[in-house]
Amino acid sequence: MRHLLNTLYVTTQDSYLAREGESVVVRHEEKTRLRVPIHTLSGIVCFGRVSCSPVLLGLCAERGVGICFLTEHGKFLARVQGPTHGNVLLRRAQYRAADDEHGRAAIASAVVTAKVANCRAVLLRAARERPQPDGSRELQAAARRLGDILSELESAPELERVRGKEGEAAQVYFGVFNHLITSAASDFSFPGRSRRPPLDNVNALLSFVYTLLVHDCTGALETVGLDPAVGFLHADRPGRPGLALDLMEEFRSFVADRLALSLINRRQVGGSGFSRAETGAVLMDDSTRREVLVAWQKRKQEEIQHPFIGERLALGLLPYVQALLLARHLRGDLDGYPPFFWR
Repeated sequence: MRHLLNTLYVTTQDSYLAREGESVVVRHEEKTRLRVPIHTLSGIVCFGRVSCSPVLLGLCAERGVGICFLTEHGKFLARVQGPTHGNVLLRRAQYRAADDEHGRAAIASAVVTAKVANCRAVLLRAARERPQPDGSRELQAAARRLGDILSELESAPELERVRGKEGEAAQVYFGVFNHLITSAASDFSFPGRSRRPPLDNVNALLSFVYTLLVHDCTGALETVGLDPAVGFLHADRPGRPGLALDLMEEFRSFVADRLALSLINRRQVGGSGFSRAETGAVLMDDSTRREVLVAWQKRKQEEIQHPFIGERLALGLLPYVQALLLARHLRGDLDGYPPFFWR
């Protein structure tokens, strides 16, 4: 089993990353602030004005360490990756499956089924923990509707119907998301999902955590030799990692959403850490971003029992394990793709 390696997040503006022997060195204002051995890293994420030496880029490419560049506020800019990993036959099998209407719909249906089931599990757990008058009934009603959608997915083999059920489930889930927020702080009310740009504090936090999750899913797919751009549920678009977006759907609710809710409900983040730009977009400040990154790394170290392979593993390895299972299905070793169900 693969070991969970670290991801280096660099948020200090005007930092410079360089190579010293077999280590990555972070310099700021002509002083060395951090030194990390390359063999301990799975990826590097740079926020804002952060630059890298060509020698370091070469080392990362050689060792399979991807470098992702984001804006200061978490919007994706570019990803630098070394030579393509894996067997070309696997990618050819992936492309054939993506072009086959039946095969594509089957994988998309498995992904959406797991997503809806995991959303339902999050709502049911929250309903059990809430007093009856305080949103519990709404959460239970939404969970029942998600259960109905799960049944409907069993008879929805066409891709467009699967996409329609996924959209309906997301509407139901986010329709009661505000009941998952137990903090009394008025700074974190949730009027509904908004993206590009996020229009409130909760959406800004969710979008940032989703960015971290899609980065991990992209890296996992590249590690096993799959093309992150060619998905099954998400349509192909230039510059969009469709398969990484497919993969992350299984983990959104119980990994990303629960982390964001925990940060809000435990008051680890506050309304003062967010600001509104002239465009209306809500942005996080540096200290809040660091708090989220620390919590994200800790969350990935938690262990969970994988229902299919029957092993305990770090939560941060789930994208890698699911990418392996998808690769096995595409090679013909598994009759179907076994998505991850949170129990």
